[in-house]
Amino acid sequence: MQAYHDEEWGVPEYDSRALWEKLMLDGFQAGLSWRTILHKRPALRKAFADFDPAKVARYTEKDVERLLQDTGIVRSRAKIEATIRGARIYLEMARNGEDFAEFCWSFTGGKPTRTHGGARLTASPVSELISKELKRRGFKFVGPVIVYAWMQAVGIVNDHDKACFRRDEVSPAA
Repeated sequence: MQAYHDEEWGVPEYDSRALWEKLMLDGFQAGLSWRTILHKRPALRKAFADFDPAKVARYTEKDVERLLQDTGIVRSRAKIEATIRGARIYLEMARNGEDFAEFCWSFTGGKPTRTHGGARLTASPVSELISKELKRRGFKFVGPVIVYAWMQAVGIVNDHDKACFRRDEVSPAA
């Protein structure tokens, strides 16, 4: 967990595929701990073709059944199907000329926002707005709390404590 915090969490991510992968991983976390997902992340990457949306979008019911037998991953039909659906939506957005990274970052003007480093939020008006838009497009497991955790993970919001050495490293104050 320390390495994840020190090296990944909160670092602004601008790669569309990586943003989508992390959103799908946060969906898998629903009802579980992030520690569990980090532990299963290598198996999830293997199961979902390194989260290549073009490959995942072609998964069939046979693939769903195969994944339900994979003890290395979270074996939830709803979460597996949501990931496949999410890949198809991601590709549809691309076909329509919409870059997923630009979409994700458009809610904050393309720049990370910072909290005051005090009270711990579990959702925000921005996570509610992103959640609503993702749901409108057909994504699943993207409620405001999941979206806020994802925003923290990908650096859209910098929630490192004021005393944390990573706070200014990942997104310096304007």
